[in-house]
Amino acid sequence: MQATADVQTTNPLDGLIDLARYPVDDLDGEAGRALIEQCRRQLDEDGCVVLKNFVPEDALARLERETERLSPEAHYNQTETNPYNSAGDAEKPASHPVNRFDDRTNGFVAGDRIDGDTIIRQVYEHPDFQRFIGAVVGMEEIHQYADPLADLVVNVLREGCQHPWHYDTNEFIVTMMTRQSHGGGRFEYAPGIRSPEGENFAEVEKVIDGDRTRLKSLDLQPGDLQVFFGRYSLHRVTPVEGDKERHTVIFAYAKEPGFIGRPERAQRIFGRMAPVHERLLEEGMNRSDSLAD
Repeated sequence: MQATADVQTTNPLDGLIDLARYPVDDLDGEAGRALIEQCRRQLDEDGCVVLKNFVPEDALARLERETERLSPEAHYNQTETNPYNSAGDAEKPASHPVNRFDDRTNGFVAGDRIDGDTIIRQVYEHPDFQRFIGAVVGMEEIHQYADPLADLVVNVLREGCQHPWHYDTNEFIVTMMTRQSHGGGRFEYAPGIRSPEGENFAEVEKVIDGDRTRLKSLDLQPGDLQVFFGRYSLHRVTPVEGDKERHTVIFAYAKEPGFIGRPERAQRIFGRMAPVHERLLEEGMNRSDSLAD
């Protein structure tokens, strides 16, 4: 009886993350420091780091079943959107990125549908995991996304679904693939194509026109963890092919507490707003930068 008790643990990361390869529970140790240094180098190079097989095979099967269970909760919408999730501008030419709209058809399981006993929420809220992500992105402290719909999300892409060129509203994003489609669903991005100082519309226009000079492409697999500076790197997911859904968990953190997405964005992505979004519509909101979205 005692031996059985010794094996059990209350740490949800044990057995869920390959801690031997990725010691997120011991970042002050030699291996932990080396991991952080490696991740930071990769992020400095192109704003993206992928940790292959972050989740061991046995835990991956559990994660896949969990997102399969959640996937029917996804809200699907089909819309035409530009990279800034905004309206067009009649004063700008048709070729301008703000007037370049493409089909966005995909599904999102909102955070308020993912309860506290799920593996993914336990990982999302775990202090060790948060400290690891903060260290990777060079922040002493990060905060859970305060948006009740967009804090923890499962992105579900069925056949024909895609997420066209866009930016993320928060500075960085963390994702974990749990299920890959039979075909398509490739992640492509243009590292650091814009900055807080400017939109760089001319280069964005080139990418939309098909220039692949500055593009990078990832063939992500289940169990891979990705940390990505999506606020500054234009990116997309190409159309999914085949009858197997593509599932990706999105862990959203912010550098400041209380971060909430724009109400109109919540309405577009989730088909609804939370009470906090409705209050923001009445009170207004300000961003810490002047970027278009």
